[in-house]
Amino acid sequence: MFEIIFLIILILSLGGVAVILSKKVPVLHTLPHHGNTGIKKHRLVLNAQNRVKGISKYFEKQIFMHKFLSWVKVMTLKVERRVDELLHKIRQKNKPE
Repeated sequence: MFEIIFLIILILSLGGVAVILSKKVPVLHTLPHHGNTGIKKHRLVLNAQNRVKGISKYFEKQIFMHKFLSWVKVMTLKVERRVDELLHKIRQKNKPE
């Protein structure tokens, strides 16, 4: 018995959704397709959007990763050079005359 009641409620609800959509579809077709409603955006909103776009480009190009890896490479080369100098000094001291 409950299943029949729930089925009737479901069918009536779907019918109501269909009626609402049939009335709203023509109105939706009159809206612009590019998302521009003709309302001018505030200067602060435009500045914020430009900053977010700039930051997203920064991440897309992986500039942070490039800079970090370059820094690691330079530090590694500096440490290797220092170790090489120390090894050279030790070899010079232990070199038989």
